[in-house]
Amino acid sequence: MRLLDRFRRVSTPGEAQKDALFDDEFQRKLEMLAIVSRRVFSGRLRAERRSKKKGSGVEFADHRDYVPGDDFRYVDWNVYQRFSRLLVRLYEEEEDLGIYFLIDASSSMHFGGRKKFDQARRLCAALAYVGLANLDRVTLVALSDRVVSRMPPTRGKGRIFKVFEFLSALEPGGPTDLGEALATFVAQHKRRGLAVLVSDLYDPKGFESGINVLRFNKFEPYVLNVFDSRDGHPDLKGDLRVYDCESGEEREVTVTPALLRRMNQALVDYRQEIERFCTSRQVPYFAADADAPFEELVLELFRRGGFLR
Repeated sequence: MRLLDRFRRVSTPGEAQKDALFDDEFQRKLEMLAIVSRRVFSGRLRAERRSKKKGSGVEFADHRDYVPGDDFRYVDWNVYQRFSRLLVRLYEEEEDLGIYFLIDASSSMHFGGRKKFDQARRLCAALAYVGLANLDRVTLVALSDRVVSRMPPTRGKGRIFKVFEFLSALEPGGPTDLGEALATFVAQHKRRGLAVLVSDLYDPKGFESGINVLRFNKFEPYVLNVFDSRDGHPDLKGDLRVYDCESGEEREVTVTPALLRRMNQALVDYRQEIERFCTSRQVPYFAADADAPFEELVLELFRRGGFLR
């Protein structure tokens, strides 16, 4: 059954068009992306990651002393013959660690229109569908300076409608504090996995803190930096009063061509700083233009091999 047909069957009249982001054309593109992902990765499931958990897998991990009740099949008899010690072999166990999509829902994602926020939601929906089609478990979490809302873990590509509903209901607002929000996230989610952070990373406390929270708590971060090129080329000139869309702080400035050039260069430098930070810490990084077709961005992610491998 095609995704579009299933959506029509479960939706009430008019519900399919609740959010133009997830219209019929979008759903057809999702099907195409899921097919491409299977071809590119030949059925390799991204959730098949080796955890630190010891169990009854196939790869040897360590020994421990035998205790009454242990299965004799796991006793290392070679060690016993050499050292007269009863030791039990431990093996690394494969564990599904899942994918968390962490979408920035702060006010800066809405600045200048909904382009960045809409692109972020499209990317989350597309990657979540690929995850649901190829993996076991997907969770969505919306952030600002706190955890705004959460879609519980779900499995199977038929659950993409839950993803649509969750993303459609989001409205950007509030200040950005990724460090604080992600500290709450890791405290609430003890089961580790791939954490895809989708954000413009306009955090007054520094983009590093949120990424480091994920790294230091043994999540595997992936940074998807959504940007709007118009941020560096605002249509402004003359004497103006500008304000911060999150804090409300105001400042009077005289906008000149030289100031606009410096502003644009500052944004370019900032994005390069983010990329250098991620590269130096082996955190996969991808810059997503709000104006680019989302399917091209997803395919480029696949080509780079960073999201699924």
